[in-house]
Amino acid sequence: MDDFLKQIRDDHHNFDKGQLNDHIGNDPFAFFHQWFKEAYEAKQPEDNAFVLSTVNENFQPSSRILYLKELDEQGFIFYTNYSSQKGSELSLHPKASMVFFWHQLERQVRIEGLVEKIDSSISDAYFASRPRASKLGAWASHQSQSLENRDELMVRLEKLAALYPDEVPRPPHWGGYKLIPTQIEFWQGRPSRLHDRLVFERASVWSSDWKLFRKNP
Repeated sequence: MDDFLKQIRDDHHNFDKGQLNDHIGNDPFAFFHQWFKEAYEAKQPEDNAFVLSTVNENFQPSSRILYLKELDEQGFIFYTNYSSQKGSELSLHPKASMVFFWHQLERQVRIEGLVEKIDSSISDAYFASRPRASKLGAWASHQSQSLENRDELMVRLEKLAALYPDEVPRPPHWGGYKLIPTQIEFWQGRPSRLHDRLVFERASVWSSDWKLFRKNP
């Protein structure tokens, strides 16, 4: 084992920046909003970044980093190409998990639930807020498909820029998803790896009855 790998192996970080008591309310969305705001105020880099995991037809999981763009009383909203790998997998198995990690606060949130497409009017409104280059990129990228070389992509982009000299409409293959949770786990790092883990769980996305319990670290 070289020195670098040995240093990684022997790095035993101790978590000591906070704790979670059992009285965090009965609304997991409100508590997530509180933690999300605290991450923002702490200037946590990429505070809205999360890992999204999906599975394919062989139940092989795949993960990637996305950005949370909206949060409402039902769930967590993100945007992507519906024809991408994640989009194709969600059409087969509309369940997924999300993980947020705010390392400056030593906090993690794990979310599991059902995923559905959001109303097209919401996707339209968000797409209209994007910079022009990002709008053209949504058209130019055949996301997750093979690409001969980067020149192929840039030529496609130039043609689209000429096609849409002013307003760029939202592509029909691009829009938002909402993950409606059945479980949300709040994790706070604690000394000696005896972390706090509080979990909100409900029987289905249609239930309003959340059960709150603590898990072993």
